[in-house]
Amino acid sequence: MSVVRFSRLAVCIAAAYPLVALADDVVEIVGARQPYRSLSATGATKTETDLKDLPQSARVLTADMLQDAGVNRIADALDMGSGISRQSNFGGVWDAYAVRGFTGDPNYGSDLLINGFSSSRGYNGLRDSVNVGSVEILKGPAAALYGRGEPGGIINITTKKPLFQPSYTLSQSLSSHDTWRTTADLTGPLSDTVAYRLNAAYEKGDSYRDTLSSKRHMVSPSVIWRLAENTTLSYELEAFEQQAYFDRGVVAVKGVLGLIPNSRFLGEPADGPVKVKSTGHQLFLQHDFSNGWSLQSGLSYRDSQMVGFSTEASTLQADGRTLWRQRRYRDFSAQDWSGRLELLGKIGAHHVLVGVDGYRFIDDRLQLRKSPNAAAPYAIDIYAPVYGGPQPTVLGASINTREQQWQTAVYAQDQIDLSEHWKALLGVRRDGYRQTITNYNRAGQQNHQTLEATSPRAGIVYQPDKQVSLYASAGKSFRPNSGIGINNESFPAETSRAYEAGVKFDSTDGKVSSTLAVYSIKKKNVLTLNPLDTNFSLAAGEVGSKGVELDVAGEIARKLQLSFSYAYTDAKVLRDNVLAVGGRLANVPKQAANVMLVQEFGLDGGARASFGGGANYVGERNGDVAISSTFKLPAYTTAKLVSSYSPSKKLRISLDIDNLFNKVYYASSYQQVWVAPGEDRRVTLKVEYKL
Repeated sequence: MSVVRFSRLAVCIAAAYPLVALADDVVEIVGARQPYRSLSATGATKTETDLKDLPQSARVLTADMLQDAGVNRIADALDMGSGISRQSNFGGVWDAYAVRGFTGDPNYGSDLLINGFSSSRGYNGLRDSVNVGSVEILKGPAAALYGRGEPGGIINITTKKPLFQPSYTLSQSLSSHDTWRTTADLTGPLSDTVAYRLNAAYEKGDSYRDTLSSKRHMVSPSVIWRLAENTTLSYELEAFEQQAYFDRGVVAVKGVLGLIPNSRFLGEPADGPVKVKSTGHQLFLQHDFSNGWSLQSGLSYRDSQMVGFSTEASTLQADGRTLWRQRRYRDFSAQDWSGRLELLGKIGAHHVLVGVDGYRFIDDRLQLRKSPNAAAPYAIDIYAPVYGGPQPTVLGASINTREQQWQTAVYAQDQIDLSEHWKALLGVRRDGYRQTITNYNRAGQQNHQTLEATSPRAGIVYQPDKQVSLYASAGKSFRPNSGIGINNESFPAETSRAYEAGVKFDSTDGKVSSTLAVYSIKKKNVLTLNPLDTNFSLAAGEVGSKGVELDVAGEIARKLQLSFSYAYTDAKVLRDNVLAVGGRLANVPKQAANVMLVQEFGLDGGARASFGGGANYVGERNGDVAISSTFKLPAYTTAKLVSSYSPSKKLRISLDIDNLFNKVYYASSYQQVWVAPGEDRRVTLKVEYKL
């Protein structure tokens, strides 16, 4: 059994700043530990709603699950969720994934929230897990609460929060390719009303890719201050920097993969690393009124930048070995301001939330480029690469723009207890959106766009008993299209409709939860190439996705933990000017599955140990984003082993082996000359000590 102490206010504010332990006036919540299970997901409704009461599929990757899996990157965590597939990660610069086949904004990576605020606008690098408390995978359209987004779903990360109980944890790990990682997690009280937390990570090492290395660090301090009996103020900072070589991967020679090793780097080491910096601030104010209502508000600001040179594959010549390359220089920067104000309360059987929010986003992009030609091919032999040749020195400005976005919205949500067995959810949001793009390559020519969108959602839940929930839901969403057309015109926003039904089941002992979901989604106004000039686009495409998903997590036998996911995803093109109708969306497999089993043991003298393993299966995928082709990425299965030994409560030693059998595979692709190879076998030894 475990005892958790929360203030009465902390229980109320879980949606805005979950699981915060405050000082006096506490209540005790006593219950059994729930390995690999979370009973609620705050991001789905912005309230502390039980998962079984949600009319949608939602999976929470808990802290103990992420620790057992040895996760350091969010991309590795998301492999454990159903219906999530890796996408082209822009040369290894940021995380990119699709949920139910839908990828998010290709300019910034995929839709990702941090404590309910967007972290995907801008240039924010590969998300580190050092300050991650849990990962909420929320399926289906979320536009009724969050506005613009993909209909497949969103990912919401809840960060680790300050505690009034002191705790100090340090860790050091050593991995393959001489990779070192140091982390710290420190928390405790500064006074009776103020607590802090400091999470930090530093990582440096070489790569399974020839000649490459990288280093990253992240520092995330946070504080919470109890201003009054029913009022708290909290602040979080994230400062992240990444230095890594821009790497487009390997090439498929006339559609054939594996003719060159996955370790082969086809860029230029002399380019040096691309630097990505991101600094984020979040401020939350929470007040609990005496009548059971509460007011929650938040502000967020994120500044990000990506700067550096790259050498990227352009065209593989007819001889099948000479690769023409282009050289680029990027100086991209962005600023993102967001705010929200929400009122929550209960009126009879109605759990009501009303709110307003808005953001302003500025994106400055300068890209210089020199494309190859017969006179200056800037080539490399893919079978016998020689680095260090003469590089193009005069690069032309291919992109020189400033994009500004403004959005404001009002929204409302009602969760209704219709009876003992029936629950309903209704929500609607009205967005106003403005966009201005200034093109300095065209003498500062400007393009303006305004749009309004209404995003409703509705769902129903029937619970015949405490173990079973049957649900159905429907919703709409939208996403503004960036860029301009052939006549400098703006594009209409993407719009989508989604329908979902499913069943959720909890075992009679409450230790295992599962969700089986079926869905159908269609999206219109997808950008497709303009047949008059393929350098421009038209909002004339349509795509759809239908599928079945199963997620299971919990303790299936004494001290034996299971995480399992399976997805059948039929995501395909319904209309396009170039892509074949019926063709599958790039990098989205029809079938994928992930499983992890971990057994815990009690040893003599109070020591503990764990041992387990897992497997990740990804089916065959279309490997080309931009054109119709028969190029496919082959299916693959990778295995892993995880183990730990804790001779005392203070010390934990773990040994993990990823890609146990050193499987050669390809994680994602953009086109045949930009294929991201999977990492080879990785062994990680980690020592963690609690002071």
